[in-house]
Amino acid sequence: MNAPLRIERRQSTCPHDCPSACSLDIEVIDGRTIGRVHGDARQSYTAGVVCAKVARYAERTYHPDRLLHPLIRKGPKGSGEFQRISWDEALDITAARLLEAEARHGSETVWPYYYAGTMGFVMRDGINRLRHVKKYSGFFSTICTNMAWSGFIAGTGKLAGVDPREMALADVVVIWGTNAVSTQVNVMTHAIKARKDRGAKVVVIDVYKTDTMKQADLSLVVKPGTDGALACAVMHVLFRDGHADRDYLARYTDVPVELEEHLRTRTPAWAAAITGLSVDEIETFARLVGENKKTFFRLGYGFGRQRNGAVNMHAASCIAAVTGAWAVEGGGAFHNNGAIYHWRKSLIEGLDARDPKIRILDQSRIGPILTGERQALKRPDGSDGPPVTALLIQNTNPVNVAPDQSKVIKGFARDDLFTVVHEQFMTDTARMADIVLPATMFMEHDDLYAGGGHQHIMLGLKLVEAPGECRSNHQVISELARRLGAEHQGFTMSPREIIDWTLQHSGWGTLAELETTNFRDVQPKFEDAHYINGFAYRDGRFKFKPDWPNVPNANIGTLGPWDKMPSLPDHWEVTEEPDAEHPFKLATSPSRSYLNSTFAETPSSRKREGRPEVMINPVDAERLSIAPGAKVELGNERGQLVLHAKVTDQTRPGTLIAEGLWPNSAHENGQGINVLTGADAVAPFGGAAFHDNKAWIRPVG
Repeated sequence: MNAPLRIERRQSTCPHDCPSACSLDIEVIDGRTIGRVHGDARQSYTAGVVCAKVARYAERTYHPDRLLHPLIRKGPKGSGEFQRISWDEALDITAARLLEAEARHGSETVWPYYYAGTMGFVMRDGINRLRHVKKYSGFFSTICTNMAWSGFIAGTGKLAGVDPREMALADVVVIWGTNAVSTQVNVMTHAIKARKDRGAKVVVIDVYKTDTMKQADLSLVVKPGTDGALACAVMHVLFRDGHADRDYLARYTDVPVELEEHLRTRTPAWAAAITGLSVDEIETFARLVGENKKTFFRLGYGFGRQRNGAVNMHAASCIAAVTGAWAVEGGGAFHNNGAIYHWRKSLIEGLDARDPKIRILDQSRIGPILTGERQALKRPDGSDGPPVTALLIQNTNPVNVAPDQSKVIKGFARDDLFTVVHEQFMTDTARMADIVLPATMFMEHDDLYAGGGHQHIMLGLKLVEAPGECRSNHQVISELARRLGAEHQGFTMSPREIIDWTLQHSGWGTLAELETTNFRDVQPKFEDAHYINGFAYRDGRFKFKPDWPNVPNANIGTLGPWDKMPSLPDHWEVTEEPDAEHPFKLATSPSRSYLNSTFAETPSSRKREGRPEVMINPVDAERLSIAPGAKVELGNERGQLVLHAKVTDQTRPGTLIAEGLWPNSAHENGQGINVLTGADAVAPFGGAAFHDNKAWIRPVG
């Protein structure tokens, strides 16, 4: 008789690029494999809820296509033809090629490239220790957050807001620019609790009718890139109808009189012509906010991914300052809590070896960089930098996720570019590599996390052994460092030792203390979170009139047309607008079952998503003779691809929505949706305007 399975419940943290950063309760079967993944009910923000794709994580961990052994390319780049080799061979070849590139072009020719495939500090950021010690080109992380973070910080002075659990204490919850049902499920936990417990109203603002809007009491579908106009009209009404808190404005803000005068012409009728909303919709929203000081603005990333995204985010955050909502529990604004943690990451990242003279390359401009555009390769002093001839890639899939994909693919195809990719699956980027190394998943190594969307420090310690020959990011970086002659104490320490050092030197206790609960609530006190003692600028005032080039966010100076940004909240006409040849505005929004390009390999996620589609309004579809489910070609001056039409009133006339990042190979011409997105630097500090594209669409055949 077979012995019954022994199922133990152990704690961890979701490592993926999501503000929810859920605390997890995981079934470990016979100490060897994982089963179902649950949300940890003990952690007050996760509150026992986890998204469906992470609940099924065993499907991904034990997927038959998971990479298990080091590989070397044998066919042409992109062919997918590889041969198994040993770890020693793979690392020896990699080190030799990096040293060869450095000898030919200087150390800056090597570019360690990474992102948020894991949000764990040790496994994500340890690659920086190697690049600092070796003086490789730096990495400016712009692709996801820059416009949104800059816009929020422009008002408050730091990246922190009110306790997100206070959504449950609000009378109105405004979910703006995020499809939380699909991308931040825990937002809905607290918003719906406010409705059940307090009769709160939920407002959802987005560019199409998302699943989150199905939960809303008031849904506002705006034209892409027009959120700033809506925010200005709302503030106009607040001043007009006596809902502006003039005492709060005088005490806590910089130029309230100038703002009120500026907004006199930003009427609901003015905003209606820009946003596509009706005057009545705008008035209704403004009245709801004005009559309920306990309005909680949960501001997402989506509406920041426009060329005017920073301005839009700033304008939306200003509303809470006009009403004085910041002063009350259940009121105010929240975007991300990155500033509350005061991490000291010098050991993880090797910051003691940092050389400020080394150039820093913009992540979002990998296409122009790899195709040799001179401006993209410059050093901090303005001098020309060497070409990038070697890439070391962890935690990201730029051939699929980066903007201006045609240039990215062209760059990766260069014969003189050596690329090593450390990955879990044969992604589009791994297929372009010379060396592919198999990586662990989060339950197979130790790491440390912090919640961007909440206020917890969390652990994700090793629960099971990795399959095959998979090695962690830390192992690979440390082994390469030894072969490259790079010396730093972090290369000789274990992940647990690094975690313990980082916790202690950041003022968060010890690893042993954190292990007792697996998470720690570090929410600042009410007075700090609500800025009762003043905002984070020297004068303590919220900035309606920010000094854009000096917003405390960037570390390499300004990029993009910051000098043309409006000085006060406004609708900034800098977006890529439709024209006669490109009559549509296209947004490339997240899907429910994928997370960027992650989970696109799992059968359950692919089954739910079906196939690559583009949403088009029935009015537009009829005019263009596009039938439901028909094959269509979508394009602009950057490229084109083939999808299927989803004819639906979820999107408004003139707007196209393509949800989810399918692998490039899922499309007929081998190019994904990011063939249509631009890599131009966005104001003020760079970033990728993924939701800001003009496009044409036509039936195939």
